[in-house]
Amino acid sequence: MASARPDTLTLGGWKIRRILSFIAGLGMIVASVMTIRHFFMANYPKTIFAGSFCDISAFFNCDSSAFSSISQIMGIPLGFFGMFMGALTVLGTIFPSEAFERTNKSLSLANVAGVVTLFLYSVLHLGSLCLLCSGFYLFSILSFVLFALYGIDREVRNPVRRWVRPSIKLLAVFAVFAAAGAYGMIEYHSARKTAQTGTAVNIVKQFFELPKVASPSFLSPYWSVKSTDTFEEAAIQVIEYTDFMCPDCLYLSQQLEKLKVEFAGKINVAIQFFPLDGVCNTVVPEKANLHPGACELTFLAAGNPARFPEMHDEIWANFNSRKDPAWRAALAKKYGTEGAAGDPALKDLIKRIIETGAEYEKTSEKFSHGIRSTPTMIINNRMIIGTLPYDHLKAIFQALVEEHEGGPKTFIENWVEPVRKKKK
Repeated sequence: MASARPDTLTLGGWKIRRILSFIAGLGMIVASVMTIRHFFMANYPKTIFAGSFCDISAFFNCDSSAFSSISQIMGIPLGFFGMFMGALTVLGTIFPSEAFERTNKSLSLANVAGVVTLFLYSVLHLGSLCLLCSGFYLFSILSFVLFALYGIDREVRNPVRRWVRPSIKLLAVFAVFAAAGAYGMIEYHSARKTAQTGTAVNIVKQFFELPKVASPSFLSPYWSVKSTDTFEEAAIQVIEYTDFMCPDCLYLSQQLEKLKVEFAGKINVAIQFFPLDGVCNTVVPEKANLHPGACELTFLAAGNPARFPEMHDEIWANFNSRKDPAWRAALAKKYGTEGAAGDPALKDLIKRIIETGAEYEKTSEKFSHGIRSTPTMIINNRMIIGTLPYDHLKAIFQALVEEHEGGPKTFIENWVEPVRKKKK
Protein backbone atom coordinates (compact mmCIF):
# COMPACT_ATOMS: atom_id res chain seq x y z
CA MET A 1 0.00 0.00 0.00
CA ALA A 2 1.47 3.38 -1.05
CA SER A 3 2.16 5.85 1.74
CA ALA A 4 0.06 9.00 1.85
CA ARG A 5 1.62 12.26 0.74
CA PRO A 6 2.91 14.28 3.71
CA ASP A 7 0.96 17.28 4.87
CA THR A 8 3.44 20.09 4.15
CA LEU A 9 3.43 23.64 2.85
CA THR A 10 2.32 22.79 -0.68
CA LEU A 11 1.25 19.16 -0.39
CA GLY A 12 -2.05 18.10 1.12
CA GLY A 13 -4.48 20.36 -0.72
CA TRP A 14 -5.16 24.07 -1.07
CA LYS A 15 -4.92 25.09 2.57
CA ILE A 16 -4.34 28.64 3.75
CA ARG A 17 -0.61 27.98 4.07
CA ARG A 18 -0.35 27.02 0.40
CA ILE A 19 -2.37 30.06 -0.67
CA LEU A 20 -0.06 32.28 1.39
CA SER A 21 2.94 30.69 -0.31
CA PHE A 22 1.39 31.48 -3.70
CA ILE A 23 0.79 35.10 -2.62
CA ALA A 24 4.37 35.40 -1.34
CA GLY A 25 5.73 34.19 -4.68
CA LEU A 26 3.42 36.47 -6.64
CA GLY A 27 4.45 39.41 -4.45
CA MET A 28 8.12 38.68 -5.13
CA ILE A 29 7.42 38.69 -8.87
CA VAL A 30 5.50 42.00 -8.81
CA ALA A 31 8.09 43.76 -6.60
CA SER A 32 10.93 42.47 -8.78
CA VAL A 33 9.31 43.53 -12.04
CA MET A 34 8.77 47.02 -10.61
CA THR A 35 12.40 47.11 -9.44
CA ILE A 36 13.66 46.11 -12.91
CA ARG A 37 11.43 48.74 -14.50
CA HIS A 38 12.74 51.43 -12.17
CA PHE A 39 16.35 50.36 -12.80
CA PHE A 40 16.00 50.97 -16.54
CA MET A 41 13.93 54.14 -16.13
CA ALA A 42 16.49 55.67 -13.76
CA ASN A 43 19.61 54.67 -15.67
CA TYR A 44 18.30 54.98 -19.23
CA PRO A 45 15.51 57.58 -19.39
CA LYS A 46 14.17 58.06 -22.91
CA THR A 47 13.37 61.75 -22.51
CA ILE A 48 14.70 64.74 -20.63
CA PHE A 49 11.44 64.79 -18.67
CA ALA A 50 11.95 61.30 -17.18
CA GLY A 51 14.78 62.00 -14.76
CA SER A 52 14.56 61.09 -11.10
CA PHE A 53 14.72 63.25 -8.00
CA CYS A 54 14.43 63.15 -4.22
CA ASP A 55 10.72 63.27 -3.53
CA ILE A 56 10.25 60.54 -0.91
CA SER A 57 12.93 61.07 1.72
CA ALA A 58 16.67 60.83 2.19
CA PHE A 59 16.23 57.31 3.60
CA PHE A 60 13.37 55.86 1.56
CA ASN A 61 14.86 56.39 -1.86
CA CYS A 62 14.89 53.90 -4.74
CA ASP A 63 17.34 55.84 -6.88
CA SER A 64 20.25 55.12 -4.56
CA SER A 65 19.77 51.42 -5.21
CA ALA A 66 19.22 51.88 -8.95
CA PHE A 67 22.46 53.85 -9.29
CA SER A 68 24.55 51.69 -6.93
CA SER A 69 27.29 49.29 -8.02
CA ILE A 70 25.28 46.28 -6.83
CA SER A 71 22.16 47.11 -8.80
CA GLN A 72 23.31 44.67 -11.47
CA ILE A 73 25.58 41.66 -11.91
CA MET A 74 27.27 41.40 -15.31
CA GLY A 75 24.51 43.50 -16.83
CA ILE A 76 21.69 41.57 -15.14
CA PRO A 77 19.55 43.72 -12.81
CA LEU A 78 19.23 42.11 -9.37
CA GLY A 79 15.48 42.22 -9.78
CA PHE A 80 15.72 39.44 -12.37
CA PHE A 81 16.92 36.95 -9.76
CA GLY A 82 14.10 37.97 -7.42
CA MET A 83 11.56 37.58 -10.22
CA PHE A 84 12.90 34.10 -10.99
CA MET A 85 12.74 33.09 -7.31
CA GLY A 86 9.16 34.33 -7.11
CA ALA A 87 8.23 32.36 -10.23
CA LEU A 88 9.64 29.13 -8.73
CA THR A 89 7.66 29.72 -5.53
CA VAL A 90 4.43 30.22 -7.50
CA LEU A 91 5.06 27.15 -9.68
CA GLY A 92 5.82 25.11 -6.56
CA THR A 93 2.32 25.79 -5.26
CA ILE A 94 0.62 25.07 -8.61
CA PHE A 95 2.56 21.89 -9.40
CA PRO A 96 3.51 20.57 -5.95
CA SER A 97 5.82 17.62 -5.36
CA GLU A 98 8.20 16.58 -2.61
CA ALA A 99 11.23 17.27 -4.80
CA PHE A 100 9.92 20.71 -5.85
CA GLU A 101 9.15 21.71 -2.26
CA ARG A 102 12.54 20.56 -0.96
CA THR A 103 14.26 22.50 -3.74
CA ASN A 104 12.24 25.66 -3.15
CA LYS A 105 12.83 25.35 0.58
CA SER A 106 16.59 25.27 0.03
CA LEU A 107 16.38 28.21 -2.35
CA SER A 108 14.27 30.19 0.12
CA LEU A 109 17.09 29.90 2.65
CA ALA A 110 19.62 31.22 0.13
CA ASN A 111 17.16 33.93 -0.91
CA VAL A 112 16.53 35.20 2.62
CA ALA A 113 20.29 35.26 3.27
CA GLY A 114 20.67 37.44 0.18
CA VAL A 115 17.79 39.66 1.34
CA VAL A 116 19.42 40.26 4.73
CA THR A 117 22.76 41.03 3.04
CA LEU A 118 21.19 43.53 0.62
CA PHE A 119 19.18 45.15 3.42
CA LEU A 120 22.30 45.68 5.54
CA TYR A 121 24.25 46.98 2.54
CA SER A 122 21.50 49.44 1.68
CA VAL A 123 21.04 50.74 5.21
CA LEU A 124 24.65 50.72 6.40
CA HIS A 125 26.51 51.55 3.18
CA LEU A 126 24.06 53.40 0.93
CA GLY A 127 22.25 55.01 3.86
CA SER A 128 18.88 54.49 2.20
CA LEU A 129 16.23 51.88 1.55
CA CYS A 130 14.36 51.24 -1.68
CA LEU A 131 10.60 50.85 -1.12
CA LEU A 132 10.31 48.51 -4.12
CA CYS A 133 13.14 46.37 -2.77
CA SER A 134 11.51 46.42 0.66
CA GLY A 135 8.40 44.87 -0.86
CA PHE A 136 10.50 42.02 -2.20
CA TYR A 137 12.22 41.64 1.18
CA LEU A 138 8.90 41.30 3.00
CA PHE A 139 7.47 38.72 0.61
CA SER A 140 10.77 36.78 0.68
CA ILE A 141 10.73 36.68 4.48
CA LEU A 142 7.08 35.55 4.42
CA SER A 143 8.00 32.71 2.06
CA PHE A 144 10.94 31.68 4.26
CA VAL A 145 8.80 31.70 7.42
CA LEU A 146 6.15 29.55 5.72
CA PHE A 147 8.79 26.99 4.74
CA ALA A 148 10.18 27.06 8.29
CA LEU A 149 6.76 26.48 9.89
CA TYR A 150 5.12 24.12 7.40
CA GLY A 151 7.78 23.03 4.92
CA ILE A 152 8.70 19.46 4.21
CA ASP A 153 11.27 17.84 6.56
CA ARG A 154 10.48 20.36 9.30
CA GLU A 155 10.58 17.55 11.86
CA VAL A 156 14.21 16.68 10.97
CA ARG A 157 16.58 17.83 13.72
CA ASN A 158 19.70 18.15 11.61
CA PRO A 159 19.49 21.71 10.22
CA VAL A 160 21.41 20.82 7.08
CA ARG A 161 19.12 17.91 6.21
CA ARG A 162 16.11 19.98 7.17
CA TRP A 163 16.98 22.85 4.83
CA VAL A 164 19.49 21.68 2.23
CA ARG A 165 18.04 18.73 0.31
CA PRO A 166 17.32 20.14 -3.16
CA SER A 167 16.69 17.99 -6.22
CA ILE A 168 19.80 18.13 -8.37
CA LYS A 169 17.69 17.44 -11.49
CA LEU A 170 15.36 20.34 -10.72
CA LEU A 171 18.28 22.64 -9.93
CA ALA A 172 19.82 21.77 -13.30
CA VAL A 173 16.54 22.55 -15.09
CA PHE A 174 16.13 25.80 -13.15
CA ALA A 175 19.73 26.77 -13.98
CA VAL A 176 19.09 26.30 -17.71
CA PHE A 177 15.98 28.49 -17.63
CA ALA A 178 17.71 31.07 -15.43
CA ALA A 179 20.69 31.20 -17.79
CA ALA A 180 18.40 31.69 -20.79
CA GLY A 181 16.49 34.47 -19.03
CA ALA A 182 19.70 36.10 -17.82
CA TYR A 183 21.12 36.06 -21.36
CA GLY A 184 17.98 37.76 -22.62
CA MET A 185 18.25 40.36 -19.88
CA ILE A 186 21.91 41.01 -20.76
CA GLU A 187 20.98 41.49 -24.43
CA TYR A 188 18.16 43.85 -23.51
CA HIS A 189 20.45 45.81 -21.19
CA SER A 190 23.09 46.02 -23.91
CA ALA A 191 20.48 47.28 -26.37
CA ARG A 192 19.38 49.99 -23.93
CA LYS A 193 23.00 51.05 -23.49
CA THR A 194 23.58 51.17 -27.24
CA ALA A 195 20.39 53.15 -27.71
CA GLN A 196 21.78 55.86 -25.44
CA THR A 197 23.70 57.34 -28.38
CA GLY A 198 20.50 57.91 -30.33
CA THR A 199 18.64 58.92 -27.19
CA ALA A 200 21.35 61.46 -26.36
CA VAL A 201 20.75 63.17 -29.71
CA ASN A 202 17.05 63.34 -28.89
CA ILE A 203 17.82 64.63 -25.38
CA VAL A 204 19.91 67.47 -26.82
CA LYS A 205 17.06 68.38 -29.18
CA GLN A 206 14.59 68.37 -26.27
CA PHE A 207 16.98 70.48 -24.18
CA PHE A 208 17.22 73.25 -26.78
CA GLU A 209 13.44 73.21 -27.21
CA LEU A 210 12.90 73.94 -23.51
CA PRO A 211 11.68 77.48 -22.77
CA LYS A 212 14.37 79.66 -21.27
CA VAL A 213 14.08 80.73 -17.65
CA ALA A 214 15.75 83.66 -15.96
CA SER A 215 18.79 83.23 -13.80
CA PRO A 216 18.08 83.65 -10.08
CA SER A 217 17.97 87.27 -8.96
CA PHE A 218 20.84 86.47 -6.62
CA LEU A 219 23.47 84.03 -7.86
CA SER A 220 25.21 82.08 -5.13
CA PRO A 221 28.85 83.10 -4.58
CA TYR A 222 29.62 79.45 -3.81
CA TRP A 223 30.90 77.73 -6.95
CA SER A 224 32.06 74.12 -7.04
CA VAL A 225 33.63 74.61 -10.48
CA LYS A 226 35.02 77.94 -11.71
CA SER A 227 36.47 78.40 -15.18
CA THR A 228 35.85 82.12 -15.66
CA ASP A 229 35.54 85.09 -13.31
CA THR A 230 32.14 86.01 -14.75
CA PHE A 231 29.60 83.21 -14.55
CA GLU A 232 28.04 83.90 -17.97
CA GLU A 233 31.38 83.82 -19.79
CA ALA A 234 31.66 80.04 -19.61
CA ALA A 235 30.24 77.91 -22.43
CA ILE A 236 28.49 75.72 -19.84
CA GLN A 237 26.70 77.53 -17.01
CA VAL A 238 25.18 75.25 -14.36
CA ILE A 239 23.14 76.60 -11.45
CA GLU A 240 22.64 73.61 -9.17
CA TYR A 241 19.90 73.73 -6.53
CA THR A 242 21.21 71.08 -4.19
CA ASP A 243 20.89 69.51 -0.76
CA PHE A 244 23.86 67.81 0.92
CA MET A 245 21.49 65.19 2.36
CA CYS A 246 19.98 64.18 -0.98
CA PRO A 247 21.08 60.83 -2.52
CA ASP A 248 20.19 61.97 -6.04
CA CYS A 249 22.35 65.06 -5.55
CA LEU A 250 25.21 62.70 -4.73
CA TYR A 251 24.63 60.95 -8.06
CA LEU A 252 24.65 64.30 -9.89
CA SER A 253 27.82 65.41 -8.09
CA GLN A 254 29.53 62.23 -9.29
CA GLN A 255 28.45 62.98 -12.86
CA LEU A 256 29.68 66.58 -12.65
CA GLU A 257 32.96 65.45 -11.09
CA LYS A 258 33.76 63.59 -14.32
CA LEU A 259 32.32 66.23 -16.62
CA LYS A 260 34.30 69.10 -15.09
CA VAL A 261 37.47 67.25 -16.16
CA GLU A 262 36.21 66.59 -19.68
CA PHE A 263 35.10 70.20 -20.10
CA ALA A 264 37.90 71.85 -18.14
CA GLY A 265 38.03 75.59 -18.66
CA LYS A 266 34.54 75.66 -20.20
CA ILE A 267 32.21 75.11 -17.24
CA ASN A 268 31.02 77.06 -14.22
CA VAL A 269 28.87 75.42 -11.51
CA ALA A 270 27.20 77.65 -8.93
CA ILE A 271 25.79 75.84 -5.89
CA GLN A 272 22.42 77.41 -5.11
CA PHE A 273 21.81 75.93 -1.64
CA PHE A 274 18.34 74.40 -1.25
CA PRO A 275 18.28 72.12 1.82
CA LEU A 276 14.91 70.41 2.19
CA ASP A 277 14.81 71.22 5.88
CA GLY A 278 12.29 73.58 7.46
CA VAL A 279 14.93 75.07 9.78
CA CYS A 280 16.11 77.35 6.96
CA ASN A 281 13.92 76.60 3.92
CA THR A 282 10.39 78.02 3.80
CA VAL A 283 10.02 77.80 0.00
CA VAL A 284 8.75 74.20 0.17
CA PRO A 285 6.98 73.80 3.54
CA GLU A 286 5.62 70.45 2.30
CA LYS A 287 9.15 69.08 2.62
CA ALA A 288 10.15 70.77 5.87
CA ASN A 289 10.96 67.40 7.48
CA LEU A 290 12.39 65.61 4.46
CA HIS A 291 16.11 66.04 5.26
CA PRO A 292 16.55 67.03 8.91
CA GLY A 293 20.02 68.42 9.56
CA ALA A 294 20.49 69.61 5.98
CA CYS A 295 20.47 73.28 7.03
CA GLU A 296 23.17 72.73 9.63
CA LEU A 297 25.37 70.96 7.08
CA THR A 298 24.77 73.79 4.61
CA PHE A 299 25.91 76.40 7.16
CA LEU A 300 29.08 74.40 7.82
CA ALA A 301 29.82 74.11 4.11
CA ALA A 302 29.25 77.83 3.53
CA GLY A 303 31.26 79.02 6.51
CA ASN A 304 34.57 79.23 4.63
CA PRO A 305 33.95 80.57 1.10
CA ALA A 306 37.62 80.39 0.12
CA ARG A 307 37.72 76.63 0.71
CA PHE A 308 34.17 75.84 -0.30
CA PRO A 309 35.08 73.73 -3.38
CA GLU A 310 37.26 71.47 -1.20
CA MET A 311 34.58 71.14 1.47
CA HIS A 312 31.90 70.53 -1.17
CA ASP A 313 33.88 67.64 -2.63
CA GLU A 314 34.73 66.19 0.78
CA ILE A 315 31.07 66.13 1.87
CA TRP A 316 30.05 64.20 -1.24
CA ALA A 317 33.05 61.88 -0.95
CA ASN A 318 31.93 60.98 2.59
CA PHE A 319 28.19 60.95 1.97
CA ASN A 320 27.51 58.05 4.34
CA SER A 321 29.07 59.99 7.23
CA ARG A 322 27.07 63.16 6.70
CA LYS A 323 24.65 62.48 9.59
CA ASP A 324 27.37 61.62 12.13
CA PRO A 325 27.80 64.52 14.61
CA ALA A 326 31.42 63.55 15.27
CA TRP A 327 32.24 63.59 11.55
CA ARG A 328 30.56 66.97 11.14
CA ALA A 329 32.49 68.38 14.08
CA ALA A 330 35.77 67.13 12.62
CA LEU A 331 34.85 68.59 9.22
CA ALA A 332 34.00 71.98 10.73
CA LYS A 333 37.26 72.01 12.70
CA LYS A 334 39.27 71.12 9.60
CA TYR A 335 37.84 74.04 7.62
CA GLY A 336 37.39 76.47 10.51
CA THR A 337 33.59 76.67 10.33
CA GLU A 338 32.68 75.58 13.88
CA GLY A 339 30.51 78.61 14.62
CA ALA A 340 28.97 78.95 11.16
CA ALA A 341 25.49 77.79 12.19
CA GLY A 342 25.25 80.69 14.65
CA ASP A 343 26.49 83.44 12.34
CA PRO A 344 23.56 85.84 11.62
CA ALA A 345 25.17 87.27 8.47
CA LEU A 346 25.74 83.78 7.06
CA LYS A 347 22.17 82.78 7.87
CA ASP A 348 20.88 85.82 5.99
CA LEU A 349 23.07 84.95 2.99
CA ILE A 350 21.87 81.33 2.90
CA LYS A 351 18.27 82.50 3.25
CA ARG A 352 18.72 84.86 0.32
CA ILE A 353 20.08 82.03 -1.84
CA ILE A 354 17.30 79.61 -0.85
CA GLU A 355 14.52 82.13 -1.45
CA THR A 356 15.48 82.46 -5.11
CA GLY A 357 13.69 79.12 -5.48
CA ALA A 358 10.41 80.98 -5.08
CA GLU A 359 11.08 83.05 -8.19
CA TYR A 360 10.18 80.27 -10.63
CA GLU A 361 6.73 79.38 -11.88
CA LYS A 362 5.03 76.21 -10.66
CA THR A 363 6.24 72.98 -12.22
CA SER A 364 3.80 70.85 -10.24
CA GLU A 365 0.30 71.41 -8.87
CA LYS A 366 1.50 70.05 -5.53
CA PHE A 367 3.96 72.87 -4.93
CA SER A 368 3.79 76.66 -5.06
CA HIS A 369 7.08 77.24 -6.85
CA GLY A 370 9.20 75.77 -9.65
CA ILE A 371 12.17 74.89 -7.46
CA ARG A 372 10.67 72.22 -5.23
CA SER A 373 12.99 69.18 -5.43
CA THR A 374 16.67 68.41 -5.42
CA PRO A 375 18.60 68.26 -7.56
CA THR A 376 17.26 70.90 -9.92
CA MET A 377 19.62 72.36 -12.51
CA ILE A 378 19.38 75.51 -14.59
CA ILE A 379 21.79 74.86 -17.44
CA ASN A 380 22.30 77.90 -19.65
CA ASN A 381 18.86 79.19 -18.60
CA ARG A 382 17.00 75.89 -19.17
CA MET A 383 15.60 73.97 -16.21
CA ILE A 384 16.10 70.25 -15.61
CA ILE A 385 14.46 68.75 -12.53
CA GLY A 386 16.18 65.57 -11.38
CA THR A 387 19.13 63.69 -12.79
CA LEU A 388 20.22 62.45 -16.18
CA PRO A 389 22.64 59.69 -17.22
CA TYR A 390 26.23 60.74 -17.79
CA ASP A 391 25.98 60.30 -21.59
CA HIS A 392 22.97 62.61 -21.74
CA LEU A 393 24.57 65.38 -19.69
CA LYS A 394 27.78 65.04 -21.69
CA ALA A 395 25.85 65.38 -24.98
CA ILE A 396 24.12 68.53 -23.71
CA PHE A 397 27.40 70.02 -22.52
CA GLN A 398 29.10 69.24 -25.82
CA ALA A 399 26.27 70.90 -27.74
CA LEU A 400 26.59 74.01 -25.55
CA VAL A 401 30.34 74.18 -26.18
CA GLU A 402 29.75 73.88 -29.94
CA GLU A 403 27.10 76.61 -29.78
CA HIS A 404 29.46 78.83 -27.79
CA GLU A 405 32.29 78.29 -30.26
CA GLY A 406 30.24 78.98 -33.38
CA GLY A 407 28.00 75.97 -33.80
CA PRO A 408 28.54 72.34 -34.73
CA LYS A 409 30.39 71.32 -37.87
CA THR A 410 28.18 71.21 -40.95
CA PHE A 411 30.55 69.11 -42.97
CA ILE A 412 33.27 66.48 -42.66
CA GLU A 413 36.68 67.37 -44.02
CA ASN A 414 39.19 64.60 -44.57
CA TRP A 415 42.02 63.96 -46.97
CA VAL A 416 42.98 60.51 -48.20
CA GLU A 417 46.01 60.12 -50.36
CA PRO A 418 44.91 58.82 -53.77
CA VAL A 419 45.96 55.34 -54.78
CA ARG A 420 48.66 55.59 -57.40
CA LYS A 421 48.45 53.17 -60.30
CA LYS A 422 51.46 51.01 -60.81
CA LYS A 423 53.27 51.45 -64.07
CA LYS A 424 53.14 48.42 -66.30
